[in-house]
Amino acid sequence: MKHLFVLAATVLALAGCSKKIEELPAPTQTGANTFGASIDGSLWAPQGFGIVPTAPLIEASFGGNNSYYINARNFSRSPTETEFEIYIENVTRAGTYYFNKTTQIRPSQSNSYAYYVERRSTPKHQWITDATHTGSVTITKLDIPNRIIAGTFEFTARDMTGGAAPIRVTDGRFDVKIQ
Repeated sequence: MKHLFVLAATVLALAGCSKKIEELPAPTQTGANTFGASIDGSLWAPQGFGIVPTAPLIEASFGGNNSYYINARNFSRSPTETEFEIYIENVTRAGTYYFNKTTQIRPSQSNSYAYYVERRSTPKHQWITDATHTGSVTITKLDIPNRIIAGTFEFTARDMTGGAAPIRVTDGRFDVKIQ
C-alpha cells in the first residue's frame, strides 16, 4: 500500500512539471502531430496530459462544409492550463486563410478565428481574433486521403473580457493528422 501511495505521489508531481520550451517544432508536412508558436515572444508547445492521460494534446478534426478545427493543449502548468483553438472555414486546398471577422459568441462556426485561453477550472483570460485583431493561417499541405493538415499561422487577439492586454502570436506551425 505504501508503494502505491509513493507511486501516485510521484506521478502527480511529475504531471505538474513544466519543461521550458527551447525551440519550436520543425515546420513539417508528414502528419507528425506537432504544434508550436510564440506568444508575445515566449515559446509555447503542447505539454503534459489532461484528466485522461490518453487524451490527445494535439488534434485536428473536420467540421463539415470544408472547415477544420485544430486544437493544442498545455496541461503542464498546473493549475493554469492553456489551449489554442484554430477554426478555418471554406478550406478547399493549400493557401492562405484569414482571421479578420468578429465572431458574435465565444468561438463559433460562423467565421474563421484563432482563440487562445488560460484557465484553471474556468477561463481566466480568453483571447480571440476579430475584425480589428486579425491574422492568418497558411495551409501548406491538405492531404485528405492521408488525413494530414499542416501549415503556419500568426495573429493578434483581444481578451474577450477586456481584463488583459492583446496578445501577438507569431511563428505558429502545425502538422496534424485529421481525426
